[in-house]
Amino acid sequence: MPTSRSPRIAQGLAILLPPSEGKAGGGNGPKWVAGSGVFGRQLSKSRRYLADSLAAVEGGDAKILGVGGAHLERARAANTNLIGAPTLPAWQRYTGVVWDHLDPSTLSPSALRSAHDSVVIFSGLLGLVGFDDRIPDYKLKMGAALPGIGKVSTWWRPTLSTVLNSWLDDRLIIDLLPQEHRSAWQPDADLGERHLVVNFQNDTGRTVGHDAKAAKGLLVRHLLESKDQPHQALATWRHPQFTLDFS
Repeated sequence: MPTSRSPRIAQGLAILLPPSEGKAGGGNGPKWVAGSGVFGRQLSKSRRYLADSLAAVEGGDAKILGVGGAHLERARAANTNLIGAPTLPAWQRYTGVVWDHLDPSTLSPSALRSAHDSVVIFSGLLGLVGFDDRIPDYKLKMGAALPGIGKVSTWWRPTLSTVLNSWLDDRLIIDLLPQEHRSAWQPDADLGERHLVVNFQNDTGRTVGHDAKAAKGLLVRHLLESKDQPHQALATWRHPQFTLDFS
């Protein structure tokens, strides 16, 4: 990691992650309310508006949700019954490649505490989600377009930018967001060198695909388990296929 990227004043850590296309169904947690979770107070009205908008279009069609067949039927059923739906912690709800390789259920107690304090997930429905927030099953991409709302990421951008920039404060930001999710956030100009956009490069310069998603999960696990300061942990991360590039 370039020494110019080492933070001067970083009192904490923020790891920005996408959700997953795949989600565990059901749940045994408290019934979901829009104001729950780390960012619930600030985002409650926006979440409820989105939930109502999804219900108004019967959960969404194949064009809105980007799935078909049985996946579409499950998504529509979930999206029309969001308020009061059963919940799971976010780290159990999300089941995609990144989350499978992060493997939260096997993190040490100290790493779990660090995840609780530092991980923020960008969500089309929920906006911002804490690692342990109790959330419902749902289906809504940041890139989706809803009647009366337009593109979800564009609709979220003003609200998420205000809320997230305030929360970030003096944290070192490890930005692992795909562009679709990053477009929902306008970082404050004064974040400067505290904002590290992390890319995974192999010997051909490629940074996409299943293997890169897996590496992303492994990197987050390394950061959470490391006893070093975050910028030092980034410098010591090793992978047989990828190196880290920062922008």
